[in-house]
Amino acid sequence: MKVRCTSLAGDSGPHYQMLSEQGFTVLPANRTRNYQNGWELIEELAGCVAVIAGSEPYPAHVLQALPELRVIARTGVGFDAIDLPTCNELQIAVAITPGVNHHAVAEHTIAMLMAVARGFPDRDRFVRAGTWKRFNTPQVMGSTLGLMGLGRIGKAVAERAIGLGMNVIASDPQIDREFIVKHHIQSVAVDELLSKSDFVSLHLPAGVETQHFINRETLSKMKAGAILINTARGSLVDETALCEAILSGHLRGAGLDVFNQEPLPLESPLLQLDRVLLSGHLAGLDDQAVQGTLSMSAETILKLHRGEWPEEVIVNRNALKQWSW
Repeated sequence: MKVRCTSLAGDSGPHYQMLSEQGFTVLPANRTRNYQNGWELIEELAGCVAVIAGSEPYPAHVLQALPELRVIARTGVGFDAIDLPTCNELQIAVAITPGVNHHAVAEHTIAMLMAVARGFPDRDRFVRAGTWKRFNTPQVMGSTLGLMGLGRIGKAVAERAIGLGMNVIASDPQIDREFIVKHHIQSVAVDELLSKSDFVSLHLPAGVETQHFINRETLSKMKAGAILINTARGSLVDETALCEAILSGHLRGAGLDVFNQEPLPLESPLLQLDRVLLSGHLAGLDDQAVQGTLSMSAETILKLHRGEWPEEVIVNRNALKQWSW
């Protein structure tokens, strides 16, 4: 039984031993292949019963070309790139790794926030160009951070921001009252959050309701000089509208780890903007998180093969009532 690991961080780790000891043949990712290309992904997964997946897309035509595939174990919590209806039809279990990488994402969020707030990447570019420009920036301590979404990651960001002396407000339809009382976080409506926040950090799931949540209308409601941080999902942001808001000076800058199209095309106007800090969908990667996600993904595959049903990590569990290996 073959398992391919396509995850960016899966070239080494505990999953190899865990699976091989139980009779699986674990195949590493082929980094010469483009897993964003469906046909190349099909070739790589031919004959595999499971995949420890990264953020690559699994549209219907890919899934339909892999008749032996039983499990997609995603190293992370996002699954918007996977065609769930087709997985349900083909009885492919889709699993995630909740509770493992939220600290990594939170640290990355704060790193981007602090960097843009203090004038990066511009300061770095000026020095490299031999241009010794000096300019002031507003102090982060005492400013207001608005968190759109207060799940595991949002909470982890909030705790770190409070430690930096920031005021934290949040908007979430299922907000944890005990948490916000304990940490003195104000629960507000979306419009109030946008208008009051010096920094807006997105921690929402991808979906129809959140598609381009940040658009011309919501950007116009943001406080002048605010900074947007997105370490959640690229589909949350209308990138054209964001570029306009930064070019006009309405927003002071942005820190983006995720994009509408990944990898980010070299012709993207985001690459031409100052005051925008970019990274390549890697907020959830640190040593501890990587080990944890790979271990959990392997353990999920092993449990399913043993006939167990770890429903807490299977996102399409309600549609797989008759699932079996």
